[in-house]
Amino acid sequence: MISSFMGLETAKRGMTTSQGALYTTGNNVSNANTVGYSRQRVNLEQTSGFPTVGMNSPRIAGQIGTGVEAETVQRIRDSFLDAQYRTQSNKLGYYGAMSESLSKMEGIMNEPTDSGLAATMEKFWNSIQGLTANAENSGAREVVASTGVMVADTLNYYYNSLTSVKTDIGNQINVKANEINIIISSIDQLNQQISKVEPHGLVPNELYDKRDVLVDNLSQLVSVNVKNVIPTDYGKASDVATGLYNIELMKEDGSSYAPPVNLISVNKTGMLGTAKVEVSYDESGVVDGVKFGSKTLKDFKFSGELAGLIENFGYKKTDGTTGGSYPDMLQKLDNMTKAFVNEFNKIHQDGFALGANDKSGLNFFEISADGSAAQSIKVNSVILKDSSLIAAGKTSGASGDNENAKLLADLKKKAFSDYETLKTSAGIEELKKMNLTGSFDTYYSGIIGNLGVDSQSSQKNLSNSAALAESVDQNRASVSSVSLDEEMTDMIKFQQAYNASARMVTMVDEMLDRIINGMGTVGR
Repeated sequence: MISSFMGLETAKRGMTTSQGALYTTGNNVSNANTVGYSRQRVNLEQTSGFPTVGMNSPRIAGQIGTGVEAETVQRIRDSFLDAQYRTQSNKLGYYGAMSESLSKMEGIMNEPTDSGLAATMEKFWNSIQGLTANAENSGAREVVASTGVMVADTLNYYYNSLTSVKTDIGNQINVKANEINIIISSIDQLNQQISKVEPHGLVPNELYDKRDVLVDNLSQLVSVNVKNVIPTDYGKASDVATGLYNIELMKEDGSSYAPPVNLISVNKTGMLGTAKVEVSYDESGVVDGVKFGSKTLKDFKFSGELAGLIENFGYKKTDGTTGGSYPDMLQKLDNMTKAFVNEFNKIHQDGFALGANDKSGLNFFEISADGSAAQSIKVNSVILKDSSLIAAGKTSGASGDNENAKLLADLKKKAFSDYETLKTSAGIEELKKMNLTGSFDTYYSGIIGNLGVDSQSSQKNLSNSAALAESVDQNRASVSSVSLDEEMTDMIKFQQAYNASARMVTMVDEMLDRIINGMGTVGR
């Protein structure tokens, strides 16, 4: 026989479940603008029917439903979209670092403008051409000296400014490495908190959300792959429990390192520990490795913002040479400056100063013997004090002799391979090593052209990555974010369900009132 009070319990379960669903809906609405929040849903399940099978079961036509209960409160999340977003976020971080650094380099080089090196060199060549027409004119000589100072100052500015930005990038590398370590530590702490909740059958959705936000941030710095692991000895974990995160460092092509490099290690036995990130530098100051725990990587193929910064700052290649956008540009400026200065000085030394009877033997430019040519180049202070010492003559110091000035002017179109200072056996080897081609002007134009192409390419890739990341994020948001219209609809639905269950309680109460107070009164 069915209990008269059974309907009350069924209605009570309905009220309790609807109330819980309303609370969850209210929580969704409250967190509609919370970054990283995933909307939550109450999974409803029928309670066991009555009666259960047994010898003492009441004999009725069949099982009767006993109501509903909230099985779990589950967050709505698509792991495939998460993985897609993190892939695009990684590319976004890499190309963002590349684009920003190359844009700064373009701003320093400042080409093509009147203040750039190309325009300054043109003024210098024009001043020497003017000297060929007025070899004895002191004004023409002063112009050569002053434009020479402009050339030296421009190269000094380029080198020092690029070095300063390179230093800033190096500081960013250390900041990003520290940021990675902080994120790894925070994810590990959340793993530990989650491991204390899930075995009890509970689902800590807010901890899941915090962890996923951190993983999103980590994916922008380095390429990662997330694997959900539920340990074997894990209590009574819910079927919708996410488990613990094992985070593996990946290459830019999505493949694993051999052996695998784990930032956070988790397996079926539980949590095994984390890897600390450390960046190491060689004696020249460039990155020669990044250590992830006990594994040191020297190929920097883990993409992300950290890899982009390293590729700009400078790194030691596997063949022992130095790579990187900024070291490469500094080396190119150094090589062309050194070759140009040595050849210009050679021609100048073989000429005659105004009124002199002997060859000048004087350097027009001076550079440091043990430092950077681009950083140390300057016009000889002796010439700045007395411009008549500029060796315009080829056979004498007569006022009309301008043949050496013509040779200096011809250096504008002279190929590096034709430089007298580079025609020796040692010079030929040095030329190959420096990879100098064309003349000073054409070589520099090539440098600027390549910089423009690289910068434009990185900006285009950044734009494409941003568009793809935004598209994936929108798809992810359409699944996980809170829609106020949908929540309001659910609110009305659960409210009506609650009211209906409450009305059921009232109806059962009226039935019981009839049974208790109305039956058995006949004949009294």
